[in-house]
Amino acid sequence: MGKRRRVAERGKTTRPAVLGGLIAVVVGGAGFGVYALTGGGAAADEPASARADHKAVKTGPLSTAEIRTASTRFLTAWQQGRLTEAAATTDDASAAAKLLTGYAKDAHLKGVTLTAGTATGAKVPFSVKATVSYQNLSKPLAYGSSLTVVRRASDGKPLVDWHSSVVHPDLKDGDTLVTGESGTPPIKALDRDGGELTTAKYPSLGSVLDGLREKYGKTAGGKAGIELRVVRGKAAQQAKLSDKTLVELSKGTPGTVRTTLSPTFQAAAEQQVGKRSKASVVVVRPSTGEILAVANSEHGFNVAFQGSLAPGSTMKIVTSTMLFEKKLITPDASHPCPKTYKLAGWTFHNDDNSEIKKGTFKQSFGASCNNAFIDFAPKLSNGDLTKEAQQVYGLGMDNWAIGVPSFDGSVPVQSGAQMGASLIGQGGVRMNPLNMASVSATVASGSFHQPYLVSPDVDHRTPAKAARTMSSQTRSQLKDVMRFTADYGTAAKAMAGMSGDYGAKTGSAEVDGQKKPNGWFTAYKGDLAAAGVVQAGGHGGDTAGPIVAALLKMGG
Repeated sequence: MGKRRRVAERGKTTRPAVLGGLIAVVVGGAGFGVYALTGGGAAADEPASARADHKAVKTGPLSTAEIRTASTRFLTAWQQGRLTEAAATTDDASAAAKLLTGYAKDAHLKGVTLTAGTATGAKVPFSVKATVSYQNLSKPLAYGSSLTVVRRASDGKPLVDWHSSVVHPDLKDGDTLVTGESGTPPIKALDRDGGELTTAKYPSLGSVLDGLREKYGKTAGGKAGIELRVVRGKAAQQAKLSDKTLVELSKGTPGTVRTTLSPTFQAAAEQQVGKRSKASVVVVRPSTGEILAVANSEHGFNVAFQGSLAPGSTMKIVTSTMLFEKKLITPDASHPCPKTYKLAGWTFHNDDNSEIKKGTFKQSFGASCNNAFIDFAPKLSNGDLTKEAQQVYGLGMDNWAIGVPSFDGSVPVQSGAQMGASLIGQGGVRMNPLNMASVSATVASGSFHQPYLVSPDVDHRTPAKAARTMSSQTRSQLKDVMRFTADYGTAAKAMAGMSGDYGAKTGSAEVDGQKKPNGWFTAYKGDLAAAGVVQAGGHGGDTAGPIVAALLKMGG
């Protein structure tokens, strides 16, 4: 390609400079050209206002040609090793250059071949083939990724919207790829019966096994191997994501870690969540806190342990505990549930604008009638629900140590309408199936036992404790309303055929921008407790309910 002449601006001149010339630049392999006309007598004689129009920032949707050109420039430069040039085609050249350079230097990836697929709007999928080469070891690597082209606001130029996931879909912003001796030896994870836990057998356990390795790899007696892995940055670490192995060049010697998982319950949980998209479930043993199963229908982020979602009406178990302890209500006391209730400028509605004009609190609990709970707000202090969750259920203290990364729930102190919303599991309240399974387990056993996946005896850690235990009367009242819900309320369909000591609560949590609510269900039966969520699934009794009930009916 010839060099393009640069024309310097002139000061005063008696004659305009006229430069002809049509330059064609072909983007490598793209099959189309970008043409530019520079100089030109006509342009030199145009008035200043016309020339200013030529410099106007381009706006509006990207054209197919713009998307193809921007993506091709990036992929071609990356493939050919012109990494600074590739980074310059993104909207964050500094971050892109750092990660792309590390792709070759730190990850030791060579022979990169990038093949673009068919774009969907501004999103361009592409496949990656490369070779991981370290010392005398090498292995192929192949995966799919994608990029999105955006228009830069300052000048309208189409650029690749830079995120680390462009380089590899498992990367979060701030993460890096590194090949070398693994910082952590591999582990051989065992179930409670001594059988090996693998992702081939249990697809949901990928993130769990990663977490076990990170926690116990160095203390379980193993020896590190050579591997390509994702090393998490600060943001991912704060989200409690573990490093992840992508390619193992040489095997290390694994150490052994025994877990509390039941092969029977784990297999059943995997099967149950596989029936729905975005489903997650956890099964625990109330008397000990042992986690018997954890499963997610989507195998990336572990929603079951690390999710942070509004739990909807399943939170009414905690709210009811508080109301019973404060002697504000009893299960059989008359307590209507109005169709609407106004609090601090907000008007709260029940599901389907239902109401219970003459009924008991137990009936409102069973029907999950919101305003029968929110109308207690004027009698409560802002921090009451937070204290109840922390002191009785061990939630929101950020001190659970289950053996792998987990989120312990959050019940912030709130006021006004937000406090009222918290009473029904909305507002700022955030939970996951592990937290809500623990809530039902606490009701079943009468006291909080921190859930755990690896026995505290293995590493002598101290499990979290609750400050106090609910009274026997409060526990009896909770069991009464949860049993009623399981027999006659919103959980009755899912819990049909259950026998023995059992109880349940459903929940539907509204999410902004989501057509259907997240469906929640938590329940106990004997010495088993479980909770599940189906995101954007609808009512909990119809979505998460069958998953949880099927596992509880297994007994054990």
